Amino acid sequence: MKVLKFGGTSVANARNILLAEHMIKKESSQNRIIVVVSALHGVTDSLIKAAEYAAVKDENYIPIIKDLEEKHLDLVKELIPVLEQSSWLSFVKKHCNDMEDIYNGIFILGEFTDKIRDRITSYGEFLSSNIIAARLQYEGLDSLWMNSAELIRTDSNFTHAKVNFDTTDENVKNYIAAHQNQIIVAPGFIAKDRNGNATTLGRGGSDYTAAIIAAAVSAEELQIWTDVSGMMTADPRLASNAKPIPEISYHEAMELSHFGAKVLYPPSIQPVMAKNIDLKIKNTFDPDAYGTLVSHNLNKPENEQQPAAGVSNMSYIALLTLEGSGMVGIPGISAKLFQCLSFEKINVILITQGSSEHSITIAVNEKEVFHAENVVNAAFEDDIQLQRMAPVKIETGLSIVALVGENMKNRSGISAKMFGCLGNNGINIRAIAQGSSERNISIVISEKDIRKAVNILHEAFFESEIKQVHLYICGTGNVGSKLVQQIYEQNSYLQENHLINLRIAGISNSRKMFFSDHGISENESSSWNEKAIEASIHGFADEIISRNLRNSVFIDVTASSSVPEVYEDLLKRSVNIVACNKIAASSDFEQYKTLKRTARNHNCKFHFETNVGAGLPVIGTINDLMKSGDKITSIQAVLSGTLNFVFNNYDGSRTFSEVVAQAQKEGYTEPDPRLDLTGTDVARKILILAREAGYALQFDEIENESFLPEECLQGSVEDFYLKLTEYEDHFKSLLNDAQKDGKILKYTADFKDGKAKVGLQHAAPDSDLYHLYGKDNIVIFKTLRYSEQPLVVKGAGAGAEVTASGVFADIIRSV
Repeated sequence: MKVLKFGGTSVANARNILLAEHMIKKESSQNRIIVVVSALHGVTDSLIKAAEYAAVKDENYIPIIKDLEEKHLDLVKELIPVLEQSSWLSFVKKHCNDMEDIYNGIFILGEFTDKIRDRITSYGEFLSSNIIAARLQYEGLDSLWMNSAELIRTDSNFTHAKVNFDTTDENVKNYIAAHQNQIIVAPGFIAKDRNGNATTLGRGGSDYTAAIIAAAVSAEELQIWTDVSGMMTADPRLASNAKPIPEISYHEAMELSHFGAKVLYPPSIQPVMAKNIDLKIKNTFDPDAYGTLVSHNLNKPENEQQPAAGVSNMSYIALLTLEGSGMVGIPGISAKLFQCLSFEKINVILITQGSSEHSITIAVNEKEVFHAENVVNAAFEDDIQLQRMAPVKIETGLSIVALVGENMKNRSGISAKMFGCLGNNGINIRAIAQGSSERNISIVISEKDIRKAVNILHEAFFESEIKQVHLYICGTGNVGSKLVQQIYEQNSYLQENHLINLRIAGISNSRKMFFSDHGISENESSSWNEKAIEASIHGFADEIISRNLRNSVFIDVTASSSVPEVYEDLLKRSVNIVACNKIAASSDFEQYKTLKRTARNHNCKFHFETNVGAGLPVIGTINDLMKSGDKITSIQAVLSGTLNFVFNNYDGSRTFSEVVAQAQKEGYTEPDPRLDLTGTDVARKILILAREAGYALQFDEIENESFLPEECLQGSVEDFYLKLTEYEDHFKSLLNDAQKDGKILKYTADFKDGKAKVGLQHAAPDSDLYHLYGKDNIVIFKTLRYSEQPLVVKGAGAGAEVTASGVFADIIRSV
């Protein structure tokens, strides 16, 4: 014999009931079955809502009752043959009239007790099960309606009645033995106490009814038919990659259902678990899907056993903390705490206590927190007045996330992996609980982090190790557009070879911004402006923080002084930052240190390799030298592709003004070339290198030996070029001074003995600086280890393509 339960949307309407009928016919052709059904979808809620209206003398209860009556009358008309409908229409009307009498009584008395609630809500299952049983009979099936309320005996704890299993088991067995029909249909959820009063088994109790009956008859199998294909590895509303769990143990199912997996009602597992009866969760709308098997008899090979079975969550949680020196070493404190809450029927969801015994923290439903606070403060009133304990502290706006798995036991590293991936994404854990069974690690976090946390854990434990990385790109100029192109071209390679999937989740320029949590497609990347909204850098950052996606990276490919203003706020939310922009790393030293410290404290990365040398591994080389214990004693460098181009091409055959104009035309300078020629950019770069080498240097401490006459710095860009022409003799004399000694001009940056300077130098043919062509950069390090033969980094130091590739490399380092 098998027991099948249909509930939720499986019995929402006639069309869905006909789908359920198909499964009933299929199973009954091979086995004798008992079918347990819940009320039509939404009926129980409507019954309660109508009673609540009536209790406050609000006549809105009347149309609700009428709607419920019409709903059941329509069901009869759709399921029962026309010639047989009359008696069933009368049946529905009679019981709806009985309901209406009860509601009228509630309205007159203004009273809605739990006892009346149970009587009212029992009508939903009573009506649906009778109509379905009649439908099966008229289809020619050997079907019988069984009133489970007459067989399941409970105490008188209305709305959450406790089952008397000895009496119930005997009643069910006797009934089934006396009635040999192939199909028996029974209402779920409802029962009676020994005085014949209607009781209910709690919300979701139809599952419990099915399990009680299955255990009583020692069924071969219990099937729960619902609207999803089994238990899921996470709530699919939160984790889009959640998938059905093919097999799971009873203990795992119990843990998952307790912490929010709504497919099962937690107590429903207990009767069948005790009898070692297999339980299957199936999808009415996809009956061929395997679903989930819940069993004691799972025989997976060890190499196929995953440590975790699923991630579950429970929202609207509050924490209560009782603490004080008066708790230490005093027996009975915990007992007193739980006893006072038990008397008030306040359910404790989670408990945690440190070995110091100085405090104990519990989690309760947020709706009950203030009542619980008053109850506990009253129970410990004397201790609080004597200052042996502090008044209860409460925290609201929280959620529980639980990682559940039978195979987590005795496996080292599970907790480390769980806490590590959460910490790396800036999720603060308020409380932790883990039993000695090791099959459940529960944490309490902020409600606003719930989606992020569930996705992080699901990705870490269930998603074949491919890491989803969310990128937010600020700046869509030459470097930004090249970066976007490189990301799309390289993403498949990263997925296949490095298990990383990059999603451009947001993009912004100085005017507009656009977001897509699932990633901006390559087609959208060229037209995102059309869908974008007005933007500011602070608005862009606020939206990133609000979306709170895991593995987030903010990429600054601007030269804006305002963009770095948001770095600290983003780092505090564990958003990694990759900056091509030099402003932050060359700002006030304390601000530079603050950003580095904030990144470290919040387990995220702050990378800015492209601040110096575009894609050249300059800063990375310094970091490696420092980490390995070396010390940098001096740096000599050519760090401006613009200035290198200018002085490589200025040979006296053309004016200096003409060479600068060519550099601007070919895109090597800023729109105002003076920004490059004054050496300010080079000074920022050597400052950054010195800081990364461990020296506390400020920008105004760098000596800048300008080669430009002061008059060239005045007026417009056009005025600048006129002045360059006027001062051609000055520039030619600089060139001649170098050439007469067989040398060439190079604009260099030097750092030694804690001091830095930038300016023109004469480079001899035997110098590393001499053979430096085009826009190349060179950085020459002398260190304690590289004291005689320096360490040289050389290559293209400018250009959108190489700069974008350097930013790209920083992104990969960040994740």
